[in-house]
Amino acid sequence: MRFAHTCIESLATALPEETLTSSAIETRLAPLYQRLRLPEGRLELMTGIRERRVWPVGTRPSDASAAAGRAALARSGLHAEQVELFIHAAVCRDMLEPATASFAHRKIGLPATAQIFDLSNACLGWLNALTVAAGLIESGQIRCALVCAGENGGPLVEQTLRTLLDAPLDRNGIKPYFANLTIGSGAVGAVVCHHSLLPAGVKPHRLLGGVARAATEYSELCQGDTHGADALAMQTDSEALLVAGIDLARETWRSFTADFGADFDRTICHQVGSTHRRKLYEALGLDLGRDFSTFETLGNTGSVALPATLAAAIESGRVQSGDRVALLGIGSGLNSLMLALDW
Repeated sequence: MRFAHTCIESLATALPEETLTSSAIETRLAPLYQRLRLPEGRLELMTGIRERRVWPVGTRPSDASAAAGRAALARSGLHAEQVELFIHAAVCRDMLEPATASFAHRKIGLPATAQIFDLSNACLGWLNALTVAAGLIESGQIRCALVCAGENGGPLVEQTLRTLLDAPLDRNGIKPYFANLTIGSGAVGAVVCHHSLLPAGVKPHRLLGGVARAATEYSELCQGDTHGADALAMQTDSEALLVAGIDLARETWRSFTADFGADFDRTICHQVGSTHRRKLYEALGLDLGRDFSTFETLGNTGSVALPATLAAAIESGRVQSGDRVALLGIGSGLNSLMLALDW
């Protein structure tokens, strides 16, 4: 897919104030660690994640999504009434019906003329929504969209802790739950528009296009669902998912670089952890020095992870005007979407 007129006009995050360290998680899991004779510190050692953020109890995904949407509009030179499309693109939703976008739309204060809907595709949702908005902009159907995602990983972490402490699991039995302990919370929003809406003389941050690939034969390697009224459950074959995901990423990268070249100033991948990042970059032959990561302090925030990391890279000056940036997205399903930006 290629885009000629679409730009990211503003990008902003909304992050919880409360942190939950890997050390604190292991403290709560002390009875399990003692029973199975597990060494303390293994969670941070294996993942590189020191801490993750946690929303206050009762926070809805629409609250988080709306906070990021308001932040993106506050940074924007465009106004809420110009938004013609709003997408909530997170794994987490308030409920099955109505769309979480309905609640976030009201909380942001978007116009009644804006088309709204949810788009969900595991950790790729926000990137997928970006391409949907770009397609409508390129076709002339709309000129401005707001793409947001709000992830609340707290209920999943809490349910996982209860399961690990209450169930009579052995060392093999706890493996499917380990990935859950890396999950964090956060939100991201972007105003996406036709470059003609920018003031004269402002350099557009162009979305150039991308490549998508699917390997759905691996769709059972990571599965999550609701668990009771206010909790979530997920089980992951982390080792098999890593191998299959890197194979898919290698295939996607081959097609991506054939279309867009490999001369990128900065590469940002989905934020899983240190092992995933190292093995992915080794497989693709990429320089880790051109990477930027946030998993150390945010954990894996689902669909928010990659765009929030892009936002952090921009804020820190690691992505500057004129840089070519590759976004290397991958999510359970398995799916991969890699996008090219001319920042």
